[in-house]
Order: sequence, then C-alpha cells, then structure tokens
Amino acid sequence: MFYYIIAFVIICLDQLTKWLIVKHMMLGDSIPVIDGFFYITSHRNSGAAWGILQGQMWFFYVITLVVIAGIVYYLQKHGQKDKLLGVALALMLGGAIGNFIDRIFRQEVVDFAHFVFGDYHYPIFNIADSSLCVGVILLFIQMLLDGKKNKESTT
Repeated sequence: MFYYIIAFVIICLDQLTKWLIVKHMMLGDSIPVIDGFFYITSHRNSGAAWGILQGQMWFFYVITLVVIAGIVYYLQKHGQKDKLLGVALALMLGGAIGNFIDRIFRQEVVDFAHFVFGDYHYPIFNIADSSLCVGVILLFIQMLLDGKKNKESTT
C-alpha cells in the first residue's frame, strides 16, 4: 500500500503543478526562477519525450495502459520483497499515470520545467517526467545490485 501512496502523491503534485501552469500562464510564457538557468515555461507536448511521435495519441494510450498494467503486476509480485524496487516502480507508476491523465483530458501533456545550460535549452518537462526518470534510474540501480548479489552467491 505504501508504494501506491507514493504514486498517488506524485500524481497529485504533477496534476496540481500542471493545473497552476494552465490556470495562471499563457502558452509560451516564461518566468525566470534562476535567471539564465531555470525557468517556469508554459509548454505543451502532444508527443513523447523531446516531442517525438507528435499527435500519436492512440499509440500513447495503448502503450501507457500496457506499461501501467506491467508496473502494477511487478509491484504486486515483487515490490513488497524489495524496497528499492518498490519505490522505483511507484515513481514510474505515478509518472505514467500523471502524463496519461493529460493525454486523456487535454490530448497533450503540460510541461513547464525549463533548464538552460549556456546556449543549450534542455527539453521542457514536468513532475511526471521527472518521476519516470528517477524511477528508471532506481530500477537500473536495483538491477545492478541484483546482478552483483547473484554473481557473489554463485562464486
């Protein structure tokens, strides 16, 4: 149950921040938080990360439902045994559902976190994207730790 609470908190934070962006900013508006480095920028994305597959909503609906089902399955089957895996899956679940809600109700995803590194503008993202990325990183760490444990137990 704890892991579903983590996912729920991510979904709530994600949807609240997106609602605030839509309610209080026009598309394209940008507010400097740390001038020259971090901005809150109202942006929409009808594709996936970095704008790939623009307008392919049917594809995202199907893929997201399959991913959510897979995450819930693994969370139920393996998440209780391993805390790091459980947290990784919970973060991924919250992120997947957060962006899925946008795709269903807006037919696009609201993005707003905008980082600038010199002349390079990192693709604008949101809390759901961040949660997915951190979850995937934790999942890779978990896999490395499991691989190391398995290697040590066979030697």
